[in-house]
Amino acid sequence: MTDDELERALRDTFARQVAAPRPLAADPAGVAVRRARRSGHRRTLAGLALAGVATVLVSTGMAPFGTSAGREGPPTVVLGDPRGFSPSPLTTESTVEPPTAGPVRPELDMIVGSWLYTNGGERRELTGVSAVDQAQRVSDDGGWLLTSSVTAAGRTLWWVPQKGGAPQVLLAGADEVAVAADGRRVAWRDGPQLFVAGMVAGHFFTTTQTAAPAGAVPVGFAGDAVLVRQPDRGGFRVWRAPFDGRLGTANRDVLNVYGVLPDGRVVGQVSAGTPRRPCLALLDPARDLAPVRTGCGLDLATDGHGEVSIDGRWLLVNAARNDALLVDLNTFGPGVSARPAGPTVVGAVRWARSGGALHVDATGGLVRVRPEQVAAGEQPTATPVDGVAPGDRPVVVADPRP
Repeated sequence: MTDDELERALRDTFARQVAAPRPLAADPAGVAVRRARRSGHRRTLAGLALAGVATVLVSTGMAPFGTSAGREGPPTVVLGDPRGFSPSPLTTESTVEPPTAGPVRPELDMIVGSWLYTNGGERRELTGVSAVDQAQRVSDDGGWLLTSSVTAAGRTLWWVPQKGGAPQVLLAGADEVAVAADGRRVAWRDGPQLFVAGMVAGHFFTTTQTAAPAGAVPVGFAGDAVLVRQPDRGGFRVWRAPFDGRLGTANRDVLNVYGVLPDGRVVGQVSAGTPRRPCLALLDPARDLAPVRTGCGLDLATDGHGEVSIDGRWLLVNAARNDALLVDLNTFGPGVSARPAGPTVVGAVRWARSGGALHVDATGGLVRVRPEQVAAGEQPTATPVDGVAPGDRPVVVADPRP
């Protein structure tokens, strides 16, 4: 039946149902026809929009790299992936509840499989992204930086735009990648060189590089300086990239670093005491991580898992036994106090601005550590996360820090 025939049939039907001799103020048949036409138009526009999205091609990210150590040079454009990555289609978005079971709703974003769930309830598919190991929000709504786990081809770094669009490959095949707490700087090792660069809208700028000892990799930032770990318990170095193109002297007593206090000192683990044992220490990055204060009263693991809270009050770290410890850094010294804080940390610890910490345990469950509850004697437990594939773990996304 054609549109004209349908319209005539509707008008005849309404005409037979109207018994009043006077004309109607409204035309029921016309209203019905107009509604049908508007519905058809909406379906047509929606179909065109979906078709348009399906035909969009999104290329991988490009990053201008500087060419000489310690200064800017003519930029060389490096394509996101020389090793087989392909452009990714646009992501899909919808408003859903975050993927946690039970009463726990994370204060931070999470990645479950190929999906990014924001703490505001948005869900985005990370097409072309896999095996995410670390994730960091970029300050000032700059999107997200995602780092893959180690593969035979190295690590991959993706940038996910805040306002939608496909994830873009910034680095591919890097030996190691470290992202600053504000998400605005990235350090990585590629071959015999260490690099550090600023990042804005998926592009690197002011790239600095330096030669690195065999096996040395960036692990984090202390202010403008890059913290570099030596291989085989060889300690840590500081690379003051904006001021010096060379790496500092290795401090072989430093075993691990856990984060930076608001005053710039680094909270780390050193080998100290008699006999030598792992101890907590406050380290000065301006003096090659020389210890400022040391506390050897805790039985600590040496796996490196741990993180300092945003306000610098707390450290969540693994104990030598099979659990985590919440350390009160306000009591730092020989009598530093700590309390058992639930299951062992197996990945990154992420602190929320509300004051709690989130991490994932060996079962893939989400653990929330609230300092006030731990101080009252409560023990955190893991909550299962919906949608996690067997053998996989969710990734808690770090919020940007000042």
